[in-house]
Amino acid sequence: MRCCREALGTLLLGLPAVFLFYSAAIAQAPPAPKVTVAPPIAKHITTWDEYSGRFEAVESVEVRPRVSGFVDKVHFKDGQIVKAGDPLFTIDPRPFEIAAESARAEIVRAKATVALALSEVERAAPLVKSGAVTERDYTQRSANLSVTEAQLQVAEANLKNAELNLEWTIVKAPISGRISDRKVDIGNLVIGGAQGTTLLTTIVSLDPIHFLFDVSESDYLRYSRLATSGKRASSRDSSNPVRIRLSDETDWPHEGAMDFVDNQLNPRSGTMRGRALVPNKDQLFAPGIFARLRLFGGEVDALLVPDASIVSDQMKKMIFVVGDDGQVQGRSVTLGPIYEGLRVVTAGIEAKDKIIIDGLANPMVRPGTKVTVETGEIKAAAP
Repeated sequence: MRCCREALGTLLLGLPAVFLFYSAAIAQAPPAPKVTVAPPIAKHITTWDEYSGRFEAVESVEVRPRVSGFVDKVHFKDGQIVKAGDPLFTIDPRPFEIAAESARAEIVRAKATVALALSEVERAAPLVKSGAVTERDYTQRSANLSVTEAQLQVAEANLKNAELNLEWTIVKAPISGRISDRKVDIGNLVIGGAQGTTLLTTIVSLDPIHFLFDVSESDYLRYSRLATSGKRASSRDSSNPVRIRLSDETDWPHEGAMDFVDNQLNPRSGTMRGRALVPNKDQLFAPGIFARLRLFGGEVDALLVPDASIVSDQMKKMIFVVGDDGQVQGRSVTLGPIYEGLRVVTAGIEAKDKIIIDGLANPMVRPGTKVTVETGEIKAAAP
């Protein structure tokens, strides 16, 4: 009994020390971290989707001869701009001039033959009635006239062919644009015709120019659904605007319009090929140059937040908001492009949410943590 009283006394004596320890611990507890919050900016915006692609000439031609012969002259400087119809090469025309003269002589001979056959028919016609010329002889003379007339037509066709070959000895530019270097020099034999022809040079058009790019299957489906709902016209039916940025540019100064969407997805890449038509008056763009393109994605009601308020959680993007109880909550969000210096959020938050825009660097600011709130403001940059 005496031992129990002594133990109880010792316990009672130790209680004040315990209370003092816990009071000190409570007094030394760190205060709730401070954060700055603001509601996202709700705005009706025009969205632009970005893609990579390359420029391609609207027209591209391989210049080849239509007749065979030796190159006599070259009429252009490598790399210069040519107009449609400008002479580029001259093939030795002398053999073709001789062929044309021979065809003209053949026409003269054929016309004389026709005149003779016609006179024989005209003389025999009145003699048939008197019996001086038999019916069989008259028929033979009429057939000879038809043969000579056909021979005249053949001679005339041969002359046209000879004159056409003579015309083709001057190889002209089929389109306007910038020409490449010559592939054949003066004195070389070139082969013309339909097969095995010699490549002389190439020409590409300059203004306007095409920009080709590939759209993912998900984007294609999104555009199709927007077109079905009437929120955005299909690029097959409407010239939706595009903007282009070169590799050394920071803004999007070049404008164009869609003019083609392919009829099927590439089964290997799962993408749809699109094409825009871009003015090129200053000839800045050249076929083969890679660039970035922004395609009009429609008008949407969006929420805008600073890019710094978005955190990454493994494969997800999150935004921290402060609830009415003062606790931090994590929201998984779907992001869009940058608009006026702010990130577009298409899903995951509401316009009334209090977004943490400052204080995320504090490791204590995590979901479930109580925080002290200061009210701030999100400001968009000038368009």
